[in-house]
Amino acid sequence: MKPEARVSAPRGWSPALPLWFSMTPGLAILAAFSLLPLVLVGVFTFWRSSLAGLEPAFTLDNYRRFLESPVYVRLLLKSLRTAVTVTSLSLLMSYPMAYFLARILQRGRVIGIILLMLPFWTSYLVRTFGWLPILGRRGLLNQLLLGLGAIHQPLDVFLYNEFSVHLGLLYVYLPFMTIPIFLSLDRLDQTLLDAAADLGAGPMTTFWRVTVPLTLPGILGGCLMVFLLAFGAYVTPALLGGPSGILFGNLVAYQFGPTNNWAFGATLAFIMLAVVVAVLLLSSRWVGLRGIFLREGS
Repeated sequence: MKPEARVSAPRGWSPALPLWFSMTPGLAILAAFSLLPLVLVGVFTFWRSSLAGLEPAFTLDNYRRFLESPVYVRLLLKSLRTAVTVTSLSLLMSYPMAYFLARILQRGRVIGIILLMLPFWTSYLVRTFGWLPILGRRGLLNQLLLGLGAIHQPLDVFLYNEFSVHLGLLYVYLPFMTIPIFLSLDRLDQTLLDAAADLGAGPMTTFWRVTVPLTLPGILGGCLMVFLLAFGAYVTPALLGGPSGILFGNLVAYQFGPTNNWAFGATLAFIMLAVVVAVLLLSSRWVGLRGIFLREGS
């Protein structure tokens, strides 16, 4: 009789090691750096701000102030509209780019990815400031239009408005949309496309009936990333938007800065968090969050 084969345990692992002991470091880090700050922000929303700091007194004045002022609600809706617009434009520009990198470009794919990620090697502020000499009154765009005779004097419509904010956010967050879609297209099984062609489906039918549905997790993952980043942005609107380009994130930062109203700032931040959670729950109705953030079958 042959002796039974013994399966060796992973090095450094002991069956006697309690499960709670191995999970404690990860849970402690998650609680300290993720859960605890959110709990504190939620608690601060019911406190009051004073010259001495925060006063631990239970009150709903912060939420009442937000609901009674149409300015705050209007600014929140404006931030949502900006995030949706930037996400939609990013998707329209990213999908053809990702398709080219994953399905058409073969030998130079690595170079294409490097060129796509090249702006990330530069500071976020430098990339945002770079639009000022391009869109400004004496910037490159105005000088080009003057040279072509399209305008007779420099225009102010390119900077310090919603247009410049949309353009800056689109430029900064475009790779966050392209990379998830590229990964979905790169993992796409070519035999499925060949099977669709064998069944008589044309290129456009195959694209809409096979390619797009199979890459939907990458699409929604990129849309979620760009939407969340654009919704909470405050650096780009502050530098490129001017008074008319201010978003809700700038209002939150202002409460923690010059105004020194931490309780109301925490309330505004908590409202943003509630909107983000609502967006995630709505997204899970089409594609599960596991299918968005994890590889299929993991």
